[in-house]
Amino acid sequence: MVDIVDKQTRSRMMSGIKSKDTQPEMKVRRFLHGRGFRYRLHDRSLPGAPDICLPRYRLVIFVQGCFWHRHDGCGLSYIPASNQDRWLAKFQQNVERDRRNIDLLLRAGWRVIVLWECGLRRHEPTLLDWLPDEIKRENDKAKVDWP
Repeated sequence: MVDIVDKQTRSRMMSGIKSKDTQPEMKVRRFLHGRGFRYRLHDRSLPGAPDICLPRYRLVIFVQGCFWHRHDGCGLSYIPASNQDRWLAKFQQNVERDRRNIDLLLRAGWRVIVLWECGLRRHEPTLLDWLPDEIKRENDKAKVDWP
């Protein structure tokens, strides 16, 4: 299968993809702020500069794009047709980096929630209603993957 656009157009399209302030991330931030949570954004002092950091609860939230971070079993996690070897290597680096950063955070005593783009695309009013309880919970479950 061949790409439907030329290299320059594809390059321009890919360079336009944001890593901060994405729609899924903004959805989570608005939800949390509306419920009284205050947080730090992209705290570079922590491994992986988590999208949302709630120091009071010793919890971080990553809002992951399914394509770039390889959400298992998700239709958004496809492999482009051209340059597959390069893409696979890039995806493998991303997954290893994510795993390493989460491991470092867990070892440092932080709890981690990973929210996936595909789950945040739904427009249900009660979509994130579980999140405040999970944030406040003092539990032994150090990592939560959703959905």
